[in-house]
Amino acid sequence: MRTADFHFDLPAELVAQQPAGRRDGSRLLVLDRKSHQISHGCFPDLLKHLTPGDVLVLNNSRVIPARLRGINARSGGQFELLLLEENAPNDWWAMVRPGKRARLGTQIQLLAKDGATTNIRGTVTDVNNEGHRRLQFSGTENVFANLADLGELPLPPYIERHGEQPGDRERYQTVYAQTDGSVAAPTAGLHFTPDILEKIRQLGVTVCFVTLHVGAGTFLPVKTENIADHTMHTERFEIGEAAASAVSAAKNAGRRVIAVGTTALRTLESAARQNAGIVNVCNGKTDIFIYPPARFAVVDALLTNFHLPASTLLMLVSAFAAPGEKLAGRELILKTYAEAIRERYRFFSYGDAMLIL
Repeated sequence: MRTADFHFDLPAELVAQQPAGRRDGSRLLVLDRKSHQISHGCFPDLLKHLTPGDVLVLNNSRVIPARLRGINARSGGQFELLLLEENAPNDWWAMVRPGKRARLGTQIQLLAKDGATTNIRGTVTDVNNEGHRRLQFSGTENVFANLADLGELPLPPYIERHGEQPGDRERYQTVYAQTDGSVAAPTAGLHFTPDILEKIRQLGVTVCFVTLHVGAGTFLPVKTENIADHTMHTERFEIGEAAASAVSAAKNAGRRVIAVGTTALRTLESAARQNAGIVNVCNGKTDIFIYPPARFAVVDALLTNFHLPASTLLMLVSAFAAPGEKLAGRELILKTYAEAIRERYRFFSYGDAMLIL
């Protein structure tokens, strides 16, 4: 399939720049895959679509303040860094801008939030095929411990603002975030409140958690003409005993597994693909790329946000809308998105939610 087949026009004013006034104040579009029926409501209506015995799987990864500022220790030229993956303490892969000035051996002196220089430096030790720089930090036992004081939350590039605003550290984080490691929020979970999670449990729904540390590649459009030529970014994931047991029991009993977000879905389907369709306790890395036609071994329903044109996430939800079909899911999702645009839904990270049943 062609990447261009997943393009759609989105009015700029529908890209959410701020979260809803309340976490659960967003809207909810519900798509029935079998009947193609679309209904509209508000996020708390999610409870109407859950039944006792369902298993709701959420990604508990926590977003780290991974955006750093620095200067060339020799020339004073400015750099912006986005930490991507920790190889070992003080050893990170990062996006560095401007990349052309971050040659091998370049020393980047980190800046505090007020612009003052610090004693922490990152030395460029390698460059990969994607243009990312490997940085070896010095002047600190572990730069990870300094991120809260030095770094900013890496808000997506389509949220147009200069730096963080008051409240971003709370609202660009799920209420159940636990394990540090993401450079982008698992945004489908941003709508949940402790009260809604408790009401879901009271319905007889099992709530469990997996971990997938979301990488910056989640924002990147597919640039290849043919989808199959795209190289997917790699992300770390982990499934513990509680989630593995709950999901396996549900599948064995014919009960539904509902993924909150494409990251939870990718975690579960990655584990299943690695173990003959069974979800066990596991951890590792995944570069799973799901696009039409695809079938799903674990997930029966998906709660997600509205995604970027020509993105891997839009391709994933298109595959989920019609498993095993090459074109039907894409057509159904683009039709649904067109209605969401007509109804003035808010798109992307701080936007509204969509439930695919």
